[in-house]
Amino acid sequence: MNEHVYVAIMAGGVGTRFWPLSRRNQPKQFLDVLQNGQTLLQATYNRFAQFIPESHIYIITSLEHVTLVKEQLPNLAFQQILAEPQRRNTAPCIAYMANKLATLDENATFIVSPSDHLIDDVPAYIKALQVATDYAASNPVLMTLGIAPTMPHTGYGYIQFDTDDYMPNNIHKVKNFTEKPSQQIAQAFFSSNEFLWNAGIFVWNVKTICEAFKMYHPELYELFNQGLPYYNKLDEATFIAHAYAQCPNISIDYAIMEYAKNTCVLPASFGWSDLGTWASLWDKLPKDTNGNAPASGKLLRYDCENCLVVAPENKIVVLQGLQDYCVIDSDNALLICKIEEVQTTSNIYNDIKRTYGDTYI
Repeated sequence: MNEHVYVAIMAGGVGTRFWPLSRRNQPKQFLDVLQNGQTLLQATYNRFAQFIPESHIYIITSLEHVTLVKEQLPNLAFQQILAEPQRRNTAPCIAYMANKLATLDENATFIVSPSDHLIDDVPAYIKALQVATDYAASNPVLMTLGIAPTMPHTGYGYIQFDTDDYMPNNIHKVKNFTEKPSQQIAQAFFSSNEFLWNAGIFVWNVKTICEAFKMYHPELYELFNQGLPYYNKLDEATFIAHAYAQCPNISIDYAIMEYAKNTCVLPASFGWSDLGTWASLWDKLPKDTNGNAPASGKLLRYDCENCLVVAPENKIVVLQGLQDYCVIDSDNALLICKIEEVQTTSNIYNDIKRTYGDTYI
């Protein structure tokens, strides 16, 4: 691997669709939702540590979760944690990372990755990222990984790529990005063989992404470029607090990717899931002959099919006559929901906050 390759793991989300297990004080990425002995953040870090020096792995998180990051990744140096004083979506934190990294290594190429995704085929994942980083290091492109779709999923964004454009290593120019489509449109995308799922994994050289900010979102470019005298120094946190107070709330897709003309995609298949909802967790867990996923807790089930139960180990849960339900129990909240309706959990989260305040979120 190129010695100038780094990674920024984004761990600042609140995981509202994984309520009630994911809470404000301990969001989804800090939980062992797969019951395999490591949190999603730890699993993501460990994957990258297989091919990137640990000193080149950075974590972007909310200021309130810095302690959790340190507890779960004790080998991280303080300067490897980028603490966001406010949540402002992905564009500001990427602008922050790019400028901070530029002061350390002007030839840096860095990967941007979510912290809470599942990767089944790690060797294929590493190989794809090595191809992407090698290309982005020597070409002024904004690279993303696109996942070959296995079904017409309506919960993912899509990337349309140019099938007539032939670039090295099966890399393609991007035609356009589409947000979560309707079922009819998703089916058309799936049937066309021109679309990939948008995994939210990006690769670029620091010079290229900084130039993209300068061209397509000069406000963010100017804001974080002003921090060059402060990055990696004692005054960095003070500057960032000032900068984030002025930041718009905007994703990298809306700020840069949808406008840039130098976007490329590498189609890949490595057993990816964003683990975005309880339904996606149920889909990935082993199941019994009736399709029930025994995630955790002491369970007795009678005439149940295709159910997911997550409960404390000291609680017995008895289900009778349920089909296609998830039952998620925590210390002070219980969710019982049809699996196919679980995409609405974020709406439930907002309703709870509006009705009962922050106690239960």
